[in-house]
Amino acid sequence: MIHRRTFIAMAAAAAALPFIRRFADTPALAADTRAAKFSYTLSDEAWKKKLAPDAYQVLRHESTERPYTSPLNKEKRAGTFVCAGCELPLFSSTTKYESGTGWPSFWQPLKGAVGTETDKSIPFMVRTEVHCARCGGHLGHVFDDGPKPTGLRYCMNGVSLKFAPAKAA
Repeated sequence: MIHRRTFIAMAAAAAALPFIRRFADTPALAADTRAAKFSYTLSDEAWKKKLAPDAYQVLRHESTERPYTSPLNKEKRAGTFVCAGCELPLFSSTTKYESGTGWPSFWQPLKGAVGTETDKSIPFMVRTEVHCARCGGHLGHVFDDGPKPTGLRYCMNGVSLKFAPAKAA
């Protein structure tokens, strides 16, 4: 005979199953399956050798760095922010702004530099993930609460970026 608690727990689990499946996409699996879509690819071992451990976790496994830890938050010079994985130019310094979130933020990427995908990794929350168009490295997320002229906030992990200062004239 099934006890009432067991029955309620089983019913709740069965009712939650469709919602759990909706959010069950694992970032590591997503990164593996989309790797073939990018022109710059390396083996997992090569990525581990190329990147610092924290950059590897963010770029290749969609981790997130702690807020307010990136030196790029304070970067004010003219130049370009490039992908830490493949050095593709991603953002002009002219589009960087202080969002107060603790991560480097931009209101617009360079043309063709980034791609986006739906991110359902947090239950009951759907976000737009941003990745490098060349290597597929995870950069961060884009939100619709940014400044004019786009109204977008590209909230990027600092470890996924490098800064290339503008050359002196």
